Amino acid sequence: MSMTDPVGDLLTRIRNASKARKPAVDVPASKLKREIVRILTENKFLRDFVELPDNKQGIIRVYLRYSRDDEPVIKGIERVSKPGLRQYVGAGDVRSSTYNMRGMQIISTSTGVMTNFDAARQNVGGELIMRCW
Repeated sequence: MSMTDPVGDLLTRIRNASKARKPAVDVPASKLKREIVRILTENKFLRDFVELPDNKQGIIRVYLRYSRDDEPVIKGIERVSKPGLRQYVGAGDVRSSTYNMRGMQIISTSTGVMTNFDAARQNVGGELIMRCW
């Protein structure tokens, strides 16, 4: 059976593993998932990630980050643009969304996958993939 929303599956696995206080979670690899996990790691929402080879597409092992009180750093993570209803934001909307916002958004633009802060700095819009806080 094919998966209709691989990014939604990635976010659900991270959300469930963090609520269960797991140290790491494995997800099937893809270019978009690698970029999302890289951005979350750079912004200190995740501890680290490694790519593991297998006979198919590869596996990304995501190491979750917790505070000293063993509380997950990721308080919430949600998919915004879904396969049935894509959500796009223009450059002006990205700039206005960076003010008075907690957390961050990940946007797929014509110049690559980036946070809403980077997209506002470069004055580009695109598909709003997810939010994390």
